[in-house]
Amino acid sequence: MNTQHTLTVHTQSHDYPIFITASGDCRAFTEQSAQDNALAALDLATPIVPYIKGRQVLIVTNDLIAPLYLKGLQERLAQAGFDVRACVLPDGEQFKNQDSINAIYDALMQAHFARDCTLVALGGGVIGDMTGFAAASFMRGVNFIQVPTTLLAQVDSSVGGKTGINHALGKNMIGAFWQPVAVLADMATFATLPPREFAAGMAEVIKYALIMDAEFLAWLENHADKILAKDGETLAQMVHRCCDYKAQIVAADERESGKRALLNFGHTFGHVIETHQGYGAWLHGEAVAAGMVQALVMSYKLGLISLDDVRRVVALIERFELPVQPPKIAVDEALSLMGHDKKVQQGKIRLVLLRALGDAFVTADFDMAILNEVLTSVSDVLSEKNDV
Repeated sequence: MNTQHTLTVHTQSHDYPIFITASGDCRAFTEQSAQDNALAALDLATPIVPYIKGRQVLIVTNDLIAPLYLKGLQERLAQAGFDVRACVLPDGEQFKNQDSINAIYDALMQAHFARDCTLVALGGGVIGDMTGFAAASFMRGVNFIQVPTTLLAQVDSSVGGKTGINHALGKNMIGAFWQPVAVLADMATFATLPPREFAAGMAEVIKYALIMDAEFLAWLENHADKILAKDGETLAQMVHRCCDYKAQIVAADERESGKRALLNFGHTFGHVIETHQGYGAWLHGEAVAAGMVQALVMSYKLGLISLDDVRRVVALIERFELPVQPPKIAVDEALSLMGHDKKVQQGKIRLVLLRALGDAFVTADFDMAILNEVLTSVSDVLSEKNDV
């Protein structure tokens, strides 16, 4: 199988393509020899070669992805005539910090990279965000290419140009908008993706359905078995659909002055979980899943959506083995962490809520007592999910 979908992201600085391919078996490898052969055959270089500006290429990856894909990509790019170096960082959200950015700068400086160099982000969302931020700030801006290897990165973080690192007091608080010159999302990389990471990516997929398209929610429900079985064509269709939704929003609001904030559905709550628990304890998608449930319950308590709507979405989140219950966090502490959210304006917390499934909006006009109830517990609503 070698399925390919292509779409274009339109931004103020430049347009760029997203290549969505299913070049091999997306199911988990079961034998080492089969894995070695499949990885050796996987070509992540050819689609991106036309988008490399100069001769110097730095591949930024982590110590989990490097043994799987780095050698093949490095060799193919070298065969194409590029001077290819690598920067291998430790894996994990807890390493999304200034130390890692400095390691990328060190690799660039030590190899005497010039302004026409290209950085390639090979990995998940953490690698993509940090590589993009390094590209945005090195010599005041160099080209970079996204080669996301996780579902979450393919459908969300690799598209749209948000780059950055975490701060101890808040997630993604330091960064820049810097668009890639190309994105390559190959479904075959899911063969090496741990089930927990795949599930985390499904949280962002479900998010698109909730904020933009109720019909997509039905599609996910109807195709859940094929998605879980890692059917390549089904996955490619799903990723293409999510990237198309995000491309539409980015084209309309590149720097999150309006509509793009809708993409943060579940994230204001989810970032509280990530920051409170310690970066890496909960995967980003896991925190977003529980955060979306909090946002759904908030919307229900405000009389915007029905209990049946909440039940339906919770069932789908659970179908993909994602958490629906957030950890216990004191309300005062949660509110303090929410105060660092990037959507806060004039000291007011702004939430992304639902008027209906597929119809989201941003608001600061809500009863704080209800928010306190939601932050205290969602169990009062979730316990009703089996009621007639």
